[in-house]
Amino acid sequence: MNPKRMTRRTFLAAAGGAIVAGMHARAQSSKRVQTTVLNIGYEESGQGFPVILLHGFPDDAHAWADVAPPLVKAGYRVLAPYLRGYGPTSFRDPNAPRMAEQAAIGQDVIDFADALGLNRFALSGYDWGGRAACIAAALHPDRVRAAVLLSGYSIQNTIDAAPPGSPETERNLWYQYYFNTERGRAGLTANRRAICKFLWQTWSPTWHFADETFERTAPSFDNPDFVDCVIHSYRHRIGNAPGDPRFREMEERLAKRPKIEAPTILLRGADDTLGGREPAESADKASFPKLIARRMIQAAGHFLPRENPQAVSAALLEVLAAST
Repeated sequence: MNPKRMTRRTFLAAAGGAIVAGMHARAQSSKRVQTTVLNIGYEESGQGFPVILLHGFPDDAHAWADVAPPLVKAGYRVLAPYLRGYGPTSFRDPNAPRMAEQAAIGQDVIDFADALGLNRFALSGYDWGGRAACIAAALHPDRVRAAVLLSGYSIQNTIDAAPPGSPETERNLWYQYYFNTERGRAGLTANRRAICKFLWQTWSPTWHFADETFERTAPSFDNPDFVDCVIHSYRHRIGNAPGDPRFREMEERLAKRPKIEAPTILLRGADDTLGGREPAESADKASFPKLIARRMIQAAGHFLPRENPQAVSAALLEVLAAST
């Protein structure tokens, strides 16, 4: 634009946009914290009682960008870490095996909170992050004040072989079987962005995201540990890869499907092709004795924080208010 021809309106619009961008940059910052195993990258905004938001596969902390502002406005501190194998998060020991079994990512949540000195906190998560949130809440009820879970009860029994699912369920899990082959490892290595984008499209078929939205997160899949962590996660859960010996006892505890005692709201996307059928209310209440509500979110799929962030932030504010 020629500055000599800039009108007062266009000048104010440009200035206002710069101010808003600057406020957003100051409101949220990228940080790192060190645990015994990882250097965890995370996004932080706000002050007050901490709320930890856990992304899934294949995604990163950007998933929570539109969930955080209402929480910050209400006086909460929002923390969105990058899971092991994603974005800036790295292993401290270059020789450590790159494992990502459920017990490991669950323990990462507690280690992250410990590193930041958080005695109590609230949790929300989906996919891998939902499983990590479930584990942290189930095994550390004194630490977790409240939870909003977008994947239901997702703790798995990795000790005993699981029975096969319905044909439709097995078809939808094609990527897991693919990753259990060396062809799948090679495919993920060579085509990680294309595979991840395809999963976004097929798991949330009614979500029409912009290319820029995906490209903002895609660099997180370039993490040098991404492929190894993904492959180990999906192989371990069906017994095709050994777990970390230090988590054997934890996996045995998780195999018993411990209840989650924190006040909880469950959200599910009606168009989530991985979601399957909603379980009976009695099944949810059996796993969540303090279940506050369970809701099916229409016109949304697997990536609820991105597709309907208002529903997620509203549920978090509701469960936090109910758990004071």
